[in-house]
Amino acid sequence: MPAHTQAIPANLNDTGVPPVPPGLTQEQGKGGKFDLYQATTNRIIEAIEQGVKRDGKPLWFGAGATGMPYNRKSGKAYSGVNVLMLWFAAMEAGFSSSAWLTYKQAGELGGHIKKGSKGVQVVYFSTIERDHTDSETGEIEARQVGFLKSYTVFNLEQCEGIETGIERRTFHGNEAAEAVMQASGATIIEQGGKAFFRPSIDEIYLPERSRFVSDEAFYSVAMHELTHWTGHKSRLARDFSGRFGTEAYAFEELIAELGAAFCCADLGLIPATMDDHASYIDSWLKVLKHDKKAIFTAASQASKAHAFLMEKAAAEPMKAAA
Repeated sequence: MPAHTQAIPANLNDTGVPPVPPGLTQEQGKGGKFDLYQATTNRIIEAIEQGVKRDGKPLWFGAGATGMPYNRKSGKAYSGVNVLMLWFAAMEAGFSSSAWLTYKQAGELGGHIKKGSKGVQVVYFSTIERDHTDSETGEIEARQVGFLKSYTVFNLEQCEGIETGIERRTFHGNEAAEAVMQASGATIIEQGGKAFFRPSIDEIYLPERSRFVSDEAFYSVAMHELTHWTGHKSRLARDFSGRFGTEAYAFEELIAELGAAFCCADLGLIPATMDDHASYIDSWLKVLKHDKKAIFTAASQASKAHAFLMEKAAAEPMKAAA
């Protein structure tokens, strides 16, 4: 998949935000304006479809091998759809670093971006105040209207003169994964041959560990079901039946897929594929193609689930290197 790429622009301002999002096809929204939601969604769809053609798996399986992407200057982890965007770009370029920064930040850290480097687009939500006229009273009131913006970041391996510095703390080994499972407080029963979460009794069922081909496979499935568990009405209370109707189940599966990938990346584990994951791919693509904001919602909810589980385990996603 081609990355969201951009050569360092001559007119890049000091915020690192280019005047027009580069590397994205010019999807048009209402009034012929560039539609960043649609452009980003199309990138995700393309990535999933390309992954299916290669090996039948979504691209994010294995994308988290370098861990969760984070900003080199602030030390903050990226979340939501930006995790996917940066994973895709890192995989395509072969980057081993999960650190990213803007053109301006590279200068602030005493370095610079290598000549000819290609940047990656990440997005964020912002608001603007607009006047709204009440149709009945004629009164005018100011309202905050949300919209999506983008800016360009570069991988640390595209920079010169900058030390590694801040590092993500990644938890390696089964002990960390066990800690997340235990600290969650979830009722987890290891028996039978199927993995599932049963909301009615608030219990997770996993096959016996001996049935899995590797520890990573077991923990990947466990994180998938734990992500489902976070959506219970007593916790994060996810319910998309009103928005997605009959496709709500497949949408929740997409959230669980992403949540498992995020958790495994933070734990230093390579996500494995459950046997029935591929059966959901067509349903995911159907949802994404009909709702340009669906992937933003799914990735955001997956990030919330990931944070919920890590906070339960008192595991900070980011920490300065010792």
